[in-house]
Amino acid sequence: MVSTTDEDLWRVLREIDNMPYGAGQIAALEQLIRRVDTTDDRQLAFVTRMQATTAYVYGGEPAKSFVTFSWCLAEFDRDPQPYHARAARQLLWHFKYMINALLNFPEVPLDRTRAVLDDMERRYRAGGHSLQAVHKHRFMVADHVGDAEAAAHWYRLWQTTPRDDLSDCAGCDPTTQVRYLADTGQHADAVALAEPVLAGRLNCNEQPQAILTTLLVPYLRTGRHDDARNAHREAYRRLRGNLADLWEIADHVEFRTLTGNEAGALELVERHLDWLDRAPSPAAAMQFAAAASAALRQVDGELTVYRRAATDRPAADVPAGRLAAELAETATALAARFDARNGTTHQSELIAQRLAARPAGEHLPLSASLRRRPVRPTATPAGGGPAATASGVTAAGGQPPAATEIPADASPDQLLDLAEERWRRHDPVTFRAALAAYDGRFGGTEPPPATAAHRLELRAAELSDAEEIPAAIEAGRAALTAYRELGDEVRAQVVAGRVGVLLAMTEEGTEEGLALVGAAAEALERSGDDRLRAAAHDRVALALLYGQRWAEALDALDRVPAGAGGDPYLAARVALHRVQALDALERPQECRAAAEEARWLGRELGVGDLLAAACLAYARSADDPAEAVTACDEALAVASAGVSLPTRVTRARALMATGRAGEAVDDFAEAVTLCVERGAEGDAFLRWELANAYRVAGRLGEAAEVAEEAVLGLDRLGAQAEADRCRHLLAGIYQGLGEIDPALALLAQLAENLDGPDNLPHRAQVLEEAGGILYDADRDAQAAQRFAEAAHAYELAGLALDELRARRREAYARLWAGDSAAAVRTVGEVDRLAATLAGEPDQEPPVTYELALAAEAGARVLADAGRLDEALDRLAGLPDRLRSIEAFGEAAQVDVLTGDVLLRLDRPAEAERLLRGVLGGLPAGSRLAEQSAWLLAQALDELGRPDEASEIRKEHDLDE
Repeated sequence: MVSTTDEDLWRVLREIDNMPYGAGQIAALEQLIRRVDTTDDRQLAFVTRMQATTAYVYGGEPAKSFVTFSWCLAEFDRDPQPYHARAARQLLWHFKYMINALLNFPEVPLDRTRAVLDDMERRYRAGGHSLQAVHKHRFMVADHVGDAEAAAHWYRLWQTTPRDDLSDCAGCDPTTQVRYLADTGQHADAVALAEPVLAGRLNCNEQPQAILTTLLVPYLRTGRHDDARNAHREAYRRLRGNLADLWEIADHVEFRTLTGNEAGALELVERHLDWLDRAPSPAAAMQFAAAASAALRQVDGELTVYRRAATDRPAADVPAGRLAAELAETATALAARFDARNGTTHQSELIAQRLAARPAGEHLPLSASLRRRPVRPTATPAGGGPAATASGVTAAGGQPPAATEIPADASPDQLLDLAEERWRRHDPVTFRAALAAYDGRFGGTEPPPATAAHRLELRAAELSDAEEIPAAIEAGRAALTAYRELGDEVRAQVVAGRVGVLLAMTEEGTEEGLALVGAAAEALERSGDDRLRAAAHDRVALALLYGQRWAEALDALDRVPAGAGGDPYLAARVALHRVQALDALERPQECRAAAEEARWLGRELGVGDLLAAACLAYARSADDPAEAVTACDEALAVASAGVSLPTRVTRARALMATGRAGEAVDDFAEAVTLCVERGAEGDAFLRWELANAYRVAGRLGEAAEVAEEAVLGLDRLGAQAEADRCRHLLAGIYQGLGEIDPALALLAQLAENLDGPDNLPHRAQVLEEAGGILYDADRDAQAAQRFAEAAHAYELAGLALDELRARRREAYARLWAGDSAAAVRTVGEVDRLAATLAGEPDQEPPVTYELALAAEAGARVLADAGRLDEALDRLAGLPDRLRSIEAFGEAAQVDVLTGDVLLRLDRPAEAERLLRGVLGGLPAGSRLAEQSAWLLAQALDELGRPDEASEIRKEHDLDE
């Protein structure tokens, strides 16, 4: 006779069986084994350890499976029982796990593995089973040690021996065949062998990701690049969360390296690097370390890689070069251990090949977030004038016209005057050409002091355009000193104002900069002409904008005379600066008007980046997203890279607002690419937005890939809140892909991250979402636990209505989990909360709704417990309350439940009257209509009217 305690343990075992493979399931099984061993239930002890063997293999801790397998095998042989006989096939299957695992631990002698193989063969023969699986595993041993002749022999036997129910599945057997063909250079044959397999249905734990991973190189070598790309994306998505698949993840790192996707390979290394600390086996660690080392050698050795904390070291950024050397040493040392065990050099040769992996052939784009292979510029080219646009980038230097011809007979001063004039007109090509002509013709001579001062002034402009601000300040100060020594106070004040703006761009120089531009503006107000006065006030405004002193900046711009002293280029810059101030002050109508003025001036002047910046400013201020898209299109037609990045982002967001997510994907991806090319850290935030665009566009696989990249990048930046919001997005994407275990893992991490008093509502929401996923997956016991945790968090946050909802859902989950006693206890909690809320005056519809559903949940639980009269009392009046808030579907659901309870109370006449009324108001073919019709037919049968019951069943296509 099974005791209540044993029944509970069997129920726990069934719940654990529903858990995903991994550390959580393993911990639960180990705890259960300890509890089971205190009982006398031999069958439960055996079955639990059988399940543990599988859990260890697929959960990434195969070494532990040796103990549970050996225990089960000894128990099976020592005292055979009926339950042993039922598990005989599974135990024989576990032999295959053992061979695979034993090979991957160099400390296990090869003779031990061969002895297990011999025992496997003996048992397969004794049971009358095919030796196909035995031959396969003898092939694997020969292949592992590099015995090509023996491997070929066992491969032929494996292929020619009939399959049976102990053979590996229709996906796993061909996977090993494809790997052997690829290793022996038969790539076309490998692809041909896999095609019919992939065309069929593959649904074991390892497929199709295993065969797709094995096909990566064969696809590449046979020129099937689209297939290679798709195989990589689908397989890696399935592997990325499973520690047991570290070896296969190494294959994907190497694939990205071979295809010239160095940044992508680096991302995979960084994402899985800490798995080396808990690698499932030395073989998996060796393979990943080698592939990661090869990948790291393809990037700048000084580039840092984030390595998470471990028990023996803190988290740190490690230079790629140093890490590559460390990982190569790890892989090489492990290979030497295997070779010492095997008596060959085969593993060292294989690892040397993996360490030498380099990009080969044409670049194959793999990333869903990059539009091309990013190439960062080696130097930043000098640009045009100093004016900042509303976006904060330099306005000049975009796509300017060809350089104005430089006169061959121009004097030094004429060349410098030409350079300055073209600088103010946003013509960087002529500006640089004129300066180059000056330096080439007169650089070796001693110029007059005024000419030398002018050259210093323009040198400061060159450096500021190249964003070399400290050097530009130094050159500007030297020019200022030179002009003051010359007694040229007007030129001195112009340069002082420019130096002031440069200082205002730096944190430490803000106050000095504001003082300089202010004093210069006052001096030029007395001695300068109209254009110089206008430019001086604009420089004051620009310095204030850098200091985010928006209202003062706007006051300074108001002092600029109309027409900017007759300089339309300056007028355009003033308009752009006005846009920036008005936008920050949240004065949208004036902001749009200023942007439109700048846009008109940009068109008139024909200066690409001035126009692009104005169009961008207008797009950002537009109420209508469609207008914003149009303005961005105009900007992109003339913009340089400096302006195109913010324009792409603005256009993408506008497209999202107009429901054109598919088009927004292209703009976000281009923005990410531009960001990566410049080495900017903001690409993680853009990837987050790109992932959401993919999601809205229905491209969930790509959304998952990009969101994973975004989470990694945001974590690196220390942007915890944003990283968690992106995790939440990613969890929803996983759920949409049907990958509920990765979704649940993310939600669990989120709940842990949100474990603080300020985050209680969000923590509760995340826990409730996890409960909902588990409930929909029929993992009801786990769902109940999550709902209970959510309810507790809602309670701490003081959100009583949300707590009631979570407790109600917990009651349902415990009911369907078969734990009636726990469900009844939860109903007690529901009743307590409901009583508090019901006592509040002037109930809002949400409160009415939740109270009604809480009463329904209690009725279902009590009915299941056999307390039918209490259940019926709870249902009284609920439908009318639900209809009063227009919850008609829920009201009908309560009516149907009431009909069911009436039938169980032997009151079929009342049930018939109720159910006929309900059925008449339900959509034909709906689940609730079918349920109502089924109950109505049952009521009619009980009333002795079988013909009417049959008619109802026929009308609603129900089985008699």
